[in-house]
Amino acid sequence: MKKIQMVDLKGQYEKIQHEIDTAVLDVVRSTQYINGPEVKNFQQDLEAYLGVKHVVPCANGTDALQVAMMALNLKPGDEVITTSFTFVATAEVISLLGLTPVLVDVLPDTFNIDPEAIKKAITPKTKAIVPVHLFGQCAHMESIMNIAEEHKLYIIEDNAQAIGADYYFEDGRTKKAGSIGHIGCTSFFPSKNLGCYGDGGAIFTDNDELAKKMRIVVNHGMEVRYYHDSVGVNSRLDSIQAAILRIKLQYLDRYTKKRQQAAAYYDNAFEDNPGLTIPVKSAFSDHVFHQYTLKTEGVDRFTLQEHLMSKDIPAMVYYPVALHMQKAYLDPRYKKGDFPVTEDLCNRVISLPMHTELDEQQLEYITYTVNDFFS
Repeated sequence: MKKIQMVDLKGQYEKIQHEIDTAVLDVVRSTQYINGPEVKNFQQDLEAYLGVKHVVPCANGTDALQVAMMALNLKPGDEVITTSFTFVATAEVISLLGLTPVLVDVLPDTFNIDPEAIKKAITPKTKAIVPVHLFGQCAHMESIMNIAEEHKLYIIEDNAQAIGADYYFEDGRTKKAGSIGHIGCTSFFPSKNLGCYGDGGAIFTDNDELAKKMRIVVNHGMEVRYYHDSVGVNSRLDSIQAAILRIKLQYLDRYTKKRQQAAAYYDNAFEDNPGLTIPVKSAFSDHVFHQYTLKTEGVDRFTLQEHLMSKDIPAMVYYPVALHMQKAYLDPRYKKGDFPVTEDLCNRVISLPMHTELDEQQLEYITYTVNDFFS
């Protein structure tokens, strides 16, 4: 049996090695490393895949969130609502821009932001909501968009973990994750469902004016070279990464199917285990399984993690500490117990290996080892 990886990037690369190597060498030979034609080509391919008018490539997913907020002209003191159960980047950029992060709880089944909690957190200072499509499925965007419309708020989708997922509206419409709000943001970190071989990110919108602003922001605030009409940043997706992403985008739907097949195997193996709750899949969103995350019942998940690691099975905890309990984000507005669902999840979740290269022998060994822990 092959060594089990949390994410098997080498195995994935080996299957498309010739295509990747050729694309990278073509960029090297062209010497057009910055804003070369492969960046524009990938941008257009991703626009077509997502069904959006504009994709703005940038250096990473954190920059994508920051550029989105800069383009919306949010001012210091403006409040931005997001979830306490997410990777720190979501709140990090809010704080870096002098905005005020307003954290709310999540739903106990999907782990995504609770629309009712959003409603209760809105004040006259609220300007935007950042729903995070956690672990691979969308937050309840129809409800969130209705809230935003009622209160005239912007929606910035943090789509770093759910690219490729479809969202199903009650009227039968379907849209890709990240294409629903005013702006969508994603990361191409190597372990993402669509990952490059370094850092990378992108921003999506159907709004022409916002797209123009974001293109200016990522380029030092320039529309005309050496004329800086606004404060910007230097955030570019380099040509080599764009070439890699352009190849991998062609495989994204196949990669998603492989992840879903692995998740179905896990589900079947664990559905009768009283010590585990398998991931809940919502009716309004695909689940593309960036992570396969279980809730433990009545056991110490770190003991389970140690058991798995002793059998050469990696397992991770996303996330062990809620944002409102992190030292960098301690705030007198929040105290332990304010977000009971988030705090409970932080004590109980554990994620198993999830990637496109898992084979049946590995899945059988992983599931047997997990269930054996509970026997």
